[in-house]
Amino acid sequence: MINKKNINNIFILFLTSHFLIWIFVPSITNLNLPLDTIEALAWGSNLDWGFNKHPPMSAFAIELFYFIFGSQDWAYYLLSQIFVIFSFIIVWNFSNLLTNNNLLCGFVSVILLETIFFYNFTTPEFNVNVCQLPFWALTVLYGWKSFQEKRIKNYFLLGIFAACGFLSKYLFLYLIFSIFLFFILMMIRNKKNFLVLLTALPFVIIISPHIFWLFDNEFITITYGLQRAEANDDIIMSHIYHPLIFLLKQIGILIPFIFVCFFMFKKTNFRINIKDQKLLYLFFINILPVMLILITSLIMGVKIRTMWMTPFYLFFGVFFVYIFQKKINANNVQKFLKVFIVIFLITPVTYFYISVTETNKRTDYPGKEISRLVQNKWDKNFKNDIGFVIGDEWSAGNLSYHLRSRPKWYITLPEQNIEMMKSSGVIYTGNPSILKKVCPGVFGTIKPTGYCMIGAK
Repeated sequence: MINKKNINNIFILFLTSHFLIWIFVPSITNLNLPLDTIEALAWGSNLDWGFNKHPPMSAFAIELFYFIFGSQDWAYYLLSQIFVIFSFIIVWNFSNLLTNNNLLCGFVSVILLETIFFYNFTTPEFNVNVCQLPFWALTVLYGWKSFQEKRIKNYFLLGIFAACGFLSKYLFLYLIFSIFLFFILMMIRNKKNFLVLLTALPFVIIISPHIFWLFDNEFITITYGLQRAEANDDIIMSHIYHPLIFLLKQIGILIPFIFVCFFMFKKTNFRINIKDQKLLYLFFINILPVMLILITSLIMGVKIRTMWMTPFYLFFGVFFVYIFQKKINANNVQKFLKVFIVIFLITPVTYFYISVTETNKRTDYPGKEISRLVQNKWDKNFKNDIGFVIGDEWSAGNLSYHLRSRPKWYITLPEQNIEMMKSSGVIYTGNPSILKKVCPGVFGTIKPTGYCMIGAK
């Protein structure tokens, strides 16, 4: 039976269950780590202030775990769930802050997120989207604390967390801009508060190395983002088609969430007070970023990929709970838990079934076995360690992750002569028909990839 006395224990039970299930299930069903995780590990092997696709934060986080755990797949599912569970705890705290410590509201705010597949089914794949979650949550929390308390410490923390979010993925700017607009609105309504400008100091300091890196690398990450978004100003229909598809996908993603909210809050009368600062803040952090994404798609004609929206719905539970908080009581939540338990269990069961029955996924790639074969061939032909692997993030990235010497990954090797490559130990991966013709060392193929090995004999 749920009551105010045991709600903390139930919340801890939920967090623990989610944490263990989403580490255990992918650990026993996946033969290989997912694509984005291998990609981040490739970047982490050769840390820099940016990479060809994204800013560096996900690589920083994953390389820390590699330093601790090495090539243990379960560790990266653990890393992902640490980020998710920490975000849930921040959402819980934020909800309690807005609802005057109504723990039932905080509990519902979090478990409602289990109806959105971004926060369960897709979380085993640690990537830039999952990496944003704790920083998104902390930026929202300290955005509100900065507004309410007007303490210098909060403004500095807001700047730090916003910078970390930006260094996870550039789309974080939509949240930063939305919170900035909220502060502007409040400054217009009330007395001006210039302390908010303190936020810019830690933000600029933290992101500046990446900005310098962008200039040195011809803004390669931004070019990649535009390519992924399929930006094409010449096709008028893209300004209609892409936003429409985006809207339909978001509705589809939120159908379980909307269904559960209707189940909980039906026949509830509510009034929206536009002067309510808490409600306004919730609008600015939940609805406005999604609207800005839609406007971007309309203006630029870009395609918004579904997974990009991962952090955008993190506080949707808080938003709806705040509006309908008078409806939330122990009996209501007790009924809701029956629906929740079904959803909570069906997602890992579905993940397990797909992982076991479908055998042509990235997570079925025999990366460890391929690396063992490559290592054996290297040991038979060369006396030095493998220092570099060159190629795409998947083929070369798997080698970097699994090989004994943890070679650094490059998509293309910086200019150096053959003798330097021999002393360092290099493996090129790529098209076998091309590599075979140009390989100055030992060539081999593990279909469909070719491997050119250059080392010291």
